Amino acid sequence: MKFGLRHIRYFIAVAEELHFRRAAERLGVAQPALSRAIQYLERELDVTLFIRSSRNVQITQAGETFLKGCRGVINSIEHIVDNTRLSHLGQVGSLRIGYTDMAIAGRLPNLLKDFQDRQPGIILQPHHDVTVTQLQKLDDGELDIGFVTGPISRTGYEQHPVQSERFVCVVYESHPLATRKSIRMEELAHEDFVHGSSKDWEQFYSYLFPLCRRSGFVPRIVQEAFNTAGILGLVACGMGVTILTDSVGNSIGSGLTIVPIEDITEQLQTVAFWKVGAVEGAMEMFVEFLLKKDL
Repeated sequence: MKFGLRHIRYFIAVAEELHFRRAAERLGVAQPALSRAIQYLERELDVTLFIRSSRNVQITQAGETFLKGCRGVINSIEHIVDNTRLSHLGQVGSLRIGYTDMAIAGRLPNLLKDFQDRQPGIILQPHHDVTVTQLQKLDDGELDIGFVTGPISRTGYEQHPVQSERFVCVVYESHPLATRKSIRMEELAHEDFVHGSSKDWEQFYSYLFPLCRRSGFVPRIVQEAFNTAGILGLVACGMGVTILTDSVGNSIGSGLTIVPIEDITEQLQTVAFWKVGAVEGAMEMFVEFLLKKDL
């Protein structure tokens, strides 16, 4: 088929006016040129679209079918054009967002909801992953922005702090420390620990191990789990204690107790992390929104 939008617009005008002169005036074209365009269209389609007489023009059944389809085409194109313009302005599009356990247990849900309320045309696609996996996906272009444990030093990326959290100890409810209002880090020196794997939780370990070494010990990790829920489940089974952050209080289950650690002043940071130069359209709107949020 060798016809384009011009032929479709010409056809729609004639179908709506049922008069070639009025259709030509509406389109701002010469009537003979319009007639030739409709004849060409009919030859290409191998159908009769209009029945012409000296008095009037009637659209055929085939023409009615074609008209319905043509209106759909025009509407689709106008929708595409509008979305293209809105995408350029950052008002439509989609964002692939990575998040850690700490991020989703903290400020991130409210941040995403607030942004979605402001920009309902942007589709948010959150994905849970540990920090190291998010960094790889950002490198591979599989994520637009990650909410990871930071700060992170990596060339070609930008970051913005989202939240800072205090470290806490989580013990099973019958543990001797469960009744304490607070503990010192050194009191955990001989405890069995439950945590994430050193590979997946590498960034968290960059906080945990220096804190333990400063108190004179290396944590004895006897059980590992992929995520916070798994860690807490193993702690509840009495397999050991763990050190997480205070956002764990938002999702802690029965059989567990959170005990503050009084001699740790360091806090774990969650940062938004994205590629330099990737800030356009929906991503630009999201980054501008984040930068206006105070930690």
